[in-house]
Amino acid sequence: MHLEFWHWLTFAVILIILEIFSPGVFFLWLGVAAACVGLVLYLRPELSWQTQLLVYAVLSVASIVSWRIYRTFFPPEEPEVANLNRRAEQYVGRTFTLIEPIVNGVGKIKVDDSTWRVHGEDAPLNSQVRVTGVDGIVFEVELLH
Repeated sequence: MHLEFWHWLTFAVILIILEIFSPGVFFLWLGVAAACVGLVLYLRPELSWQTQLLVYAVLSVASIVSWRIYRTFFPPEEPEVANLNRRAEQYVGRTFTLIEPIVNGVGKIKVDDSTWRVHGEDAPLNSQVRVTGVDGIVFEVELLH
């Protein structure tokens, strides 16, 4: 059995395509290792298939471990649009006026063009409340005095 450099490069492309369709970042590093073996084999075509597999195994483990160590010391930054799909959390800390009084802990506020249920201490109509948290689609509020 004899493997050519293009076998490894094809294997690398297949692994990278698998990465596109799978969650996480795992196949990418296996694909990088396969591409490196292809490059080594291009430069040293006399390597046996056993040596090629050994180099692939070592590079695979090394690339995965290196990536995990890198991510430990340099974690990804929180994106600026962290609340993009959590619309209600954008309103925490803002102040609104009650359009329905809070009775038995439940009332309503108007936010832009929509109405939101609120939960908090009882308060009369038109009171100012500050959003302190979100529980599902209900705002947790505190009365401003």
